[in-house]
Amino acid sequence: MVKRFTYHRAIEQDLTGWVEGEAQGEEDAITEFLNHLNNGPRHSRVVRLDKEDKEVVDGEVEFEIRH
Repeated sequence: MVKRFTYHRAIEQDLTGWVEGEAQGEEDAITEFLNHLNNGPRHSRVVRLDKEDKEVVDGEVEFEIRH
């Protein structure tokens, strides 16, 4: 449920990257995305959300769930 929630919030913000990995996009979109993740899906509780600035990954064109 959390992975799908994260995936859909990233797609809404037009971000690229992967669940439990990294996301990249416009700064406003990243801020909105992190706000959604901090609240989490309904009936869940977010304990910790880590953020780290990294270099942009060139050529990334989508956001995906990796297993």
